[in-house]
Amino acid sequence: MAPLTGFFGTNSSGKTAILQFLLMLKQTVESSDRNRILHLGGDQYSYVDLGTTYNISHRHKLPEKIKFAFEWRPKLINQTDISIIEQRIPLEATFKGKKIYRTKFANHSSNLRFDSEIDIDGDQIDIKSLKYSFDITHAQNVAFSITREDNEKHPISYRLVIDGYPSEELNNFPKLSDKHFKNYGLDSRELSSLTLAYEDLFQNTYYLAPLREYPKKTYAWSGESPQNVGKYGELTVAALLASRKKETDVELSVAKALKELGLIENFRVNRIASNHGDYEILVQKTPNSAEVLITDVGFGVSQVLPILVLCYYAPKGATLIFEQPEIHLHPSVQAGLADIFIDVIKTRNIQIIIESHSEHLLRRLQRRMAEEKDGFTNEDAALYFCKMNNQGDSELVPLEIDTYGNISNYPEGFFGDEMGDLVAMTEAAIKRQMNVGA
Repeated sequence: MAPLTGFFGTNSSGKTAILQFLLMLKQTVESSDRNRILHLGGDQYSYVDLGTTYNISHRHKLPEKIKFAFEWRPKLINQTDISIIEQRIPLEATFKGKKIYRTKFANHSSNLRFDSEIDIDGDQIDIKSLKYSFDITHAQNVAFSITREDNEKHPISYRLVIDGYPSEELNNFPKLSDKHFKNYGLDSRELSSLTLAYEDLFQNTYYLAPLREYPKKTYAWSGESPQNVGKYGELTVAALLASRKKETDVELSVAKALKELGLIENFRVNRIASNHGDYEILVQKTPNSAEVLITDVGFGVSQVLPILVLCYYAPKGATLIFEQPEIHLHPSVQAGLADIFIDVIKTRNIQIIIESHSEHLLRRLQRRMAEEKDGFTNEDAALYFCKMNNQGDSELVPLEIDTYGNISNYPEGFFGDEMGDLVAMTEAAIKRQMNVGA
């Protein structure tokens, strides 16, 4: 992945599954049930509903194993708790004549990696193993790993391994106590800081679904400050109003973006009455036109507004997931979205992940790479084409893009057969003209 990652491909080719996996991890982190291993969705707070264990198993065969790993550089956006933990733990100590290094990744000196293996059988989901690892120096890697080892004495038992030392048996995972770590000369808060970094990653990953909420004539706001704009953009107005207290440039950035996209001249969120918490969105289409409600202009404005608000409202360093952001937008606006995304990743250190069918958005990205606009190059983007093979498996093909934005492995029929249609139209026109002449 890159600052801007894009997944393209035909319908039902598998590209959405990648986003669903990330959203499953996010809703698991945010679940009120701390013992839940995987939250597959189904309740009102779910970002994605994956059904049952049968639905997520490869070719729907059980029992099954799910193995995954990912690596990231912790940004620690919500870093209050983590910084407290780090301040109380020495960076290094000596144990049995060997130096033990602490979780120094809080200083951004290392990427953090998480590996996990999960067993699924029927409705039962069990952790087989999990592991946090990170590099302290080029020569040393530190790892905390917990692995299940079933035996006759304990039907389900786990072992803790830290940096290659002899394993420690745990009989009531995942409740780790200080005594398990003291055997290694360590502190249990070190694992807590790793867990907080994992949670920080997904708590600051935000998602916007492809079908956003319809515009309304009035919006109620009671003063809350939402974390995002909501799955369907239903909290967009609340986020805009809340931003007036802490991020005053959000509303200005959104207004500027709407104007640059050529959708409207100006917009504002207006309080209907001083003693009521009802608001309306007023839009001015051209410099000389009257203000009208957002419900009285093209549908595209209301659909792109949540995208723009999330781009400038989310905390710096966050990750944004957009599913088909181009829906209901004119081709020129689809292309303009690419410029908005470039601005956001460059000025706000935001990571953007999109799933799209828009050729116009892709072409604009290629153009900006060639122009190196605002320092945007092919290294800032990771673009993929998803396809289904004859065996029914999804394949992910990285698009090979040079420094001038050219794609050297452009898939056949990527966005349909435009040239074939033009040739066929020309041939049909010639044939009809010849028939008329005859």
